[in-house]
Amino acid sequence: MEDDLISYVAGQVAPYKKVRRVEFTDFAPRSATGKILRRELRARERSSTAP
Repeated sequence: MEDDLISYVAGQVAPYKKVRRVEFTDFAPRSATGKILRRELRARERSSTAP
């Protein structure tokens, strides 16, 4: 499923905007107004790939 999504996006956008990796999750941290907290997603990504 991830490969299908990546190849679809690659055909729709410029090469420098291509998606390199996709991760599906059941939970996305949200603020009080309902916006996704991208800062926390980035922090979670950094902590999971740290050596």
